[in-house]
Amino acid sequence: MRDQAIETYLNELAAKVPAPGGGAAGALHAAQAAAQAAMVARYSTGPKYADHEEAVARVMEQADVLRERALQLATEDAAAFGSVADAYKLPKDTDEARATRSTAIADALLGAARPAEATITCAADIVALAEKLLPIGNRNVITDIGAAAEAARAAAATARLNIEINLSGIKDPDARTALLRSAALVDALTDRAEHITATVRKEIAR
Repeated sequence: MRDQAIETYLNELAAKVPAPGGGAAGALHAAQAAAQAAMVARYSTGPKYADHEEAVARVMEQADVLRERALQLATEDAAAFGSVADAYKLPKDTDEARATRSTAIADALLGAARPAEATITCAADIVALAEKLLPIGNRNVITDIGAAAEAARAAAATARLNIEINLSGIKDPDARTALLRSAALVDALTDRAEHITATVRKEIAR
């Protein structure tokens, strides 16, 4: 997916195929959020920002890493949902076949939830970077800090939906508990993103 033209990706997203779908789209929201955070950091260098040089450099480095991580999650999600589709196609003409199919579906759904779980973590890390940039970043690109927070929020909210839709088919209780714990983080992340956006809007309205 990372090497596709945007139009090619959007055509595939619009097509009647299992993947890419919402999970990949959510991960790409996170990739865009990280890229915008990195851009703000790069605009916040030089003598004028010398007092925050180390902090900005850390944000820049971490944002670049998170962008790569999010792109990888988009690819993993697309592959995982292909596995889910394959599992549902398994035969179910005997009791043994049905049991095998049921196990395969449960395993595939858990595999499909993993990239979503990691996307929430990625999005939370990006929101943290936006919070660090908010008081010290270049004011000429302050709206991009808000945009990064909003894209990260979209990533997390989309990932939560992908976790919740898969939960009913996941049998492992420990895995279910861990996934629910990750999904529960999204409300606080959303509040933090909203605070960043509100702060940005207040500043640009002066």
